[in-house]
Amino acid sequence: MDLGGLASSMTAWNIIGSLIFSGIGFVAFMHGKKHGRFQPMAIGGALMVYSYFISNTALMCLVGAALTAALYYYRD
Repeated sequence: MDLGGLASSMTAWNIIGSLIFSGIGFVAFMHGKKHGRFQPMAIGGALMVYSYFISNTALMCLVGAALTAALYYYRD
């Protein structure tokens, strides 16, 4: 039985990476919303969503690290 699509490309490391970066994104989004800042909200939203579109684990971690670095760069 072939599940195809997203379900067949998910590995344990993809799920763990997705949970870590989505958690960071959620905290950043809520922090930006609380303080009325657009940059943390936008980067947090991107961190929560991007892992749905990238199935390669190494690329997903690279993009997550880059977005997290951008979040660090745009802090107060």
